[in-house]
Amino acid sequence: MSDFGTLLLSRPEIAELMQFEDYLEAVKDAFQLHAEGKVIETGLLHADAEEGEYHITTGGLYLDRPFFGVKANGGFFRNPERGPLPAIQGMIYLSDARNGYPVAIMDSVEITRQRTAAATALAAKYLAWVDASVVTICGAGAQARQHWRTFARMFPLERGFVYNRDQTKRERFAEEMSAELGLPIDAAPELSAAAHGSDIIVTCTTARNAFLQPGMVAPGTFIGAVGADSPHKQEIAPELLARGKVVVDLLAQCAEVGELHHAIDAGMMRRDQIHAELGEIIAGRKPGREDPSDIFIFDSTGTALQDVAAAARVSAKAVQSGKGTLFDFAASVRRGATAAA
Repeated sequence: MSDFGTLLLSRPEIAELMQFEDYLEAVKDAFQLHAEGKVIETGLLHADAEEGEYHITTGGLYLDRPFFGVKANGGFFRNPERGPLPAIQGMIYLSDARNGYPVAIMDSVEITRQRTAAATALAAKYLAWVDASVVTICGAGAQARQHWRTFARMFPLERGFVYNRDQTKRERFAEEMSAELGLPIDAAPELSAAAHGSDIIVTCTTARNAFLQPGMVAPGTFIGAVGADSPHKQEIAPELLARGKVVVDLLAQCAEVGELHHAIDAGMMRRDQIHAELGEIIAGRKPGREDPSDIFIFDSTGTALQDVAAAARVSAKAVQSGKGTLFDFAASVRRGATAAA
């Protein structure tokens, strides 16, 4: 690699470079460093477009060197109906926080999908029963697929359920994932029975109204609440959050856009009533599961810190393997400065 140049990385290149374990380690690093205060302040911007929405997140980590990142994702959920474009697409910009130089620019979709599922699995490692064997996942999109693959690796699963309002989608999804994982996954026509019989429930939909209610959840369940990553999205009833133990990825962010935000607005919870941030549990500052009957809810809004940790790992692997394309955005500026000198 030359002294100057920004690495450009495509989605297939990222998929080739990174394994599931890489994402698991990356998100663990991100949460632990946040608990230790070894971060550059995070930021979140949400903007609604006519037929979709944008999320822009920022933040940095002190890894082997300091990195700062910006992720811009567009969510246009009618795209799959119209043609070849996916519902979510975007880019991650990674810079060296010692001097501001752009280290890499890369596709965000593969990283977002993988690190989100890894974060839910990491939370489940501390908060779910170690022998959890039955899972219900609400949603039938790319994020749901990745969560199934992840949980099948992390837990001794014996059975699963997929819930989606669209009967055709849930039945096709159940058939495909059952074949891929070699696991009996049933298409649940209604959520209550499936959820009540599950050790783990994951919600990863675009819903704007809560559909998981307190009466659907048995004692001891772990819930990964993934879909509410903007102020208008909601999957979990505030009453359920108030009855359970809530663990958040970032408290400040969840209080603004996550399930916690809805519980606060409904007067059911205060910020100081959460059990912990996930990083505090990983760092040993707060306990994980102690009582087998506790219902734990992981409010996962997704953070730039996860993206930075994963992107830094991708960049290092790309340099080692010679993957990606090097582009010097400031070449003409430097040539002009050299000539003037």
